[in-house]
Amino acid sequence: MLLTPYRVLDLTRSYGMLCGQMLADLGADVIQIEPPGGADGRGMGPFLDHTPDPEHSLYWWGYSRGKRSMELDIAAQAQTFEQLVASADILIESEPLDGQAALPLAYEPLAQLNPGLIYVKISPYGPTGPKSTWAASDITIAASAGPLAMTGDDDRAPVRVSIPQSYNHAAAEAAVGALVALHERVHSGRGQRVDASAQQAMTLATQGNILSAAIGETTANRIAGGLKAGELRIRLTYPAKDGFVSITHIFGATVGPATRRLMEYVYENGFCDEATRDKDWVAYGLLLATGEEPIAEFERVKACVAACTASKTKAELLDAAMQRRLLLAPMTTIEDVVNAEQFADRDYFTRPSGTGPSAQGDYPGPFARFSQTPMSEPLAPPSIGQHTAEILSGLPQASPRESVDSNDAAQDRLPLEGLKVLDFMWALAGPGCTRILADWGATIVRVESSSKLDVIRTVRPFMQGDELPEKSALF
Repeated sequence: MLLTPYRVLDLTRSYGMLCGQMLADLGADVIQIEPPGGADGRGMGPFLDHTPDPEHSLYWWGYSRGKRSMELDIAAQAQTFEQLVASADILIESEPLDGQAALPLAYEPLAQLNPGLIYVKISPYGPTGPKSTWAASDITIAASAGPLAMTGDDDRAPVRVSIPQSYNHAAAEAAVGALVALHERVHSGRGQRVDASAQQAMTLATQGNILSAAIGETTANRIAGGLKAGELRIRLTYPAKDGFVSITHIFGATVGPATRRLMEYVYENGFCDEATRDKDWVAYGLLLATGEEPIAEFERVKACVAACTASKTKAELLDAAMQRRLLLAPMTTIEDVVNAEQFADRDYFTRPSGTGPSAQGDYPGPFARFSQTPMSEPLAPPSIGQHTAEILSGLPQASPRESVDSNDAAQDRLPLEGLKVLDFMWALAGPGCTRILADWGATIVRVESSSKLDVIRTVRPFMQGDELPEKSALF
């Protein structure tokens, strides 16, 4: 297991729990420290068998598998807490600043106890700045970060994603920050503080639109199932007999040919004429921009596509997409995901080891697969204080984490300096990953096809409105 030698103290009570769970998935010994009576998150639904009990919270189970639970009054049992800190590699907390002041959670004294400690702080807006003490919820964080401006119908108030997302974004960034700091500690011998702001983490979810505002381009506004830029309404969601499908129905050198194949399918099924099928789908965006093709005509085209998809099931549309190489995918429900053949074939859902109610269900499996160090089967989510006695008995034998002599030369190094990455990615997700590695000092060698243009080079916003491959701000 990748992180087997490392111990993590997880003090998150409801928000930010995903950070510790990711580290537990990677093999770290994650101790969930809960206040007497259990953490706040245990009171969050839904609940098994509709039983509102702290030992039946599906929310809590979803983020605590693989961890051990210790019931501890940190303020009253400060010496025990200090022993835990001295034996830990990473500490994670997401206490509000006013709550943190009531607990011995300040970084400086904890770093004196353990100079090698990596202290991870997850907060709505960061521990400094004018918003640092503001109350926050998932919807206010999404609003302040920008994505909320693009979600919902354009004729009413915006809506957030139904399942809270903001703190999960922050928790994932915090986990990456902890790993980077752990890697850096090998060179410098020093621990450090990692600051993860949910607001800043969520800005990435705006993708190119935060860049649009920065360079003075038109930003996209919300319309349910798509985006609106000026008078142009891009529709991404289309009906099916049994639900909805998502179609990347845009234009340009990269995506235009797929739109042409889509329109051929619509024509063959009798929902448009030859002239509609044969429009110039590569240059269509320019035709709309210049007015050569009226917006009303594009609205008619989308109605043709919608009528076609509404006559088919999601499975039928997926079969057509696979045969014809269409940029179309079914929009799956939670039930669809649980019963998906793809997940079943890869043995994704797993039954954790352990006893009690939390060990009776299936859980999402590993988020990554490693050929040499695979993730082991996780422990079932613990009951309140299940491992308290076990952890306390091990404390006298737990060695304090000693900091290696600080290497002054390492202070001028970026954490990933010396790492070289050969990047064959394209579009957005892959390059987004390697750009983060570059931020931390890795050398990224980007290899692009000489015959197939990276799709993101063709996507707005463009610098000075110039739609050349070298001017895409998103790229």
